[in-house]
Amino acid sequence: MSKDLELALKEGDMAPGFTVLTNGGGKISLADYKGKNVILYFYPKDDTPGCTKEACAFRDHFADFKKKGAVVLGVSTDAVKLHDKFVEKFKLPFTLLADENKKIVEAYGVWGEKTFMGRKYLGTHRVTFLIGPDGRIRKIWPKVKPDEHAEEVLKEL
Repeated sequence: MSKDLELALKEGDMAPGFTVLTNGGGKISLADYKGKNVILYFYPKDDTPGCTKEACAFRDHFADFKKKGAVVLGVSTDAVKLHDKFVEKFKLPFTLLADENKKIVEAYGVWGEKTFMGRKYLGTHRVTFLIGPDGRIRKIWPKVKPDEHAEEVLKEL
């Protein structure tokens, strides 16, 4: 498991803005979602066991998030092509952000040292931010269990 991450951002802070490429060849900015609740979830890698569980849980609850007027955005440092395959394979109905230059993971403080099977490396920590309609961070989940996480977020909304 990875060591605890010290997040610089706190609940109540303004969420750092960004503009980024998405799956399907799109481009979005956080500002596009002003006035909505945004679930910005960071995950390490497309099509790996934990990330797939988490993405599929968000997919399975997607209609509930939509009913509550919330937008789900997944972020990893994978390329658009990998996102496209991941979305297609698991029929993901939400947008994945391709943060290849690591600007978003660094702005949100989720990029850092991780340890896996005794090996240390840099990677994306599994952290979720709920950003309110005013652009402020309403809630942060620094420790995410992929299977249960979508339901936790839903309860918070």
